[in-house]
Amino acid sequence: MAKIELGLIFGGKSLEHPISVMSARSIVNAVNPEKYNVIPILITPRGQWLGPKPAQELLAGIDSVAGAEEVFLANRRGKPCLCYLDGKKPPIFLDVAFPALHGPFGEDGTIQGLFEMIGLPYIGSGVLASALAMDKGYMKEIFTRHNLPQTDYYIVEKEKWAENHHSCGEKAVERIGFPAFVKPAALGSSVGITKVTDREQLFSAIEGALGLGKRALVERCVSGREFECSVLGNSNPKVAGPGEVVSRREFYDYQAKYTDGEADLIFNPDLSEREKEKFKELALLAFQVLGCKGLARVDFFFTPAGKILINELNTIPGFTQFSMYPQLWIEEGIEYSELIDELVAHALNT
Repeated sequence: MAKIELGLIFGGKSLEHPISVMSARSIVNAVNPEKYNVIPILITPRGQWLGPKPAQELLAGIDSVAGAEEVFLANRRGKPCLCYLDGKKPPIFLDVAFPALHGPFGEDGTIQGLFEMIGLPYIGSGVLASALAMDKGYMKEIFTRHNLPQTDYYIVEKEKWAENHHSCGEKAVERIGFPAFVKPAALGSSVGITKVTDREQLFSAIEGALGLGKRALVERCVSGREFECSVLGNSNPKVAGPGEVVSRREFYDYQAKYTDGEADLIFNPDLSEREKEKFKELALLAFQVLGCKGLARVDFFFTPAGKILINELNTIPGFTQFSMYPQLWIEEGIEYSELIDELVAHALNT
């Protein structure tokens, strides 16, 4: 049986470039070489697309980006393929793409649109679901329309902030109060998130978040425990978890997520069976109302009063050695390589 030509696209222009490289390394180590030919494709922070040789070297810890072979995705003779810009090498025809890209230009529907245009099957959600989930403000508005429980929030638009930042800030204070969290609406992995306890901190945090995107999200601070569920599938998805995240820092920030020892992941948390099923039910509903497919990680707060609140949904969750998404499935008996097999199968059967 012929091997599947798997295009592993990683790196990207977002601030989450380093996380994407970490995810790609884990994926390369996990795939079954008897089933797949992995074609790594690197997107540099400047948006340059580089071919398998420099991509492999970067994954091995060798930086050979300067003067490396440039590539692009296209459709030739009705088949999606990776082409070399200089035309000196033949194209590599691809069966499926794994976009291990986190944040803007990877998780937001942009590259998914390219895949659709050239007819390349790909792992993960489509254009619309990816875009909605990437911008946490729009995501929360969808959840509100479907009566899904979540913490109070206020969205600050960059243009309105520029027109009258005092008015925007005071509205945030009135609606959310303190303490609160401020973050860019369209970044993940807790990049740019700030906890604020007064007006001065709030205004400064909003200014900083808007420096990273067009919209900032101000959310009411929720005290309680943090949980995550992993969703896998298309029309009939299944859910793993919940797993509990216990951060050694003040909150589950970037460093806690991607530094070994900064957070504990508890796979059999102290919850009733009814509570566990409620987490799974809400994770599935969040996945479905956004129109997701393939995979997603859904994050929750669990208050001391026993209320479950959806925090956010990530359509391309981390695949690093510390990541909750694959570890929850390992706890369910699905190993890394099997998980990739399932994701590929869902992509090819869409």
